[in-house]
Amino acid sequence: MKIQVEGHKDLVRDASSNAIVNTNKSAYLMAKKRADEAQRQRDQLRQTTRELNNLKCEIHEIKTMLVKLVEDK
Repeated sequence: MKIQVEGHKDLVRDASSNAIVNTNKSAYLMAKKRADEAQRQRDQLRQTTRELNNLKCEIHEIKTMLVKLVEDK
């Protein structure tokens, strides 16, 4: 059973769990879309950071090989 929350047309209280539930589906979908986009941005940042770290390692390896080449001559 759901009980309307006084003063809030989109909120109802679930009588069995006592939880307040937002029944505004469009607001839910917009919030979900924002959360998905934020997750996508975090994933992109993580991927870019990994790529940057890989490039740093490769540059370090190249520098090490160059130093070795110069020392061997």
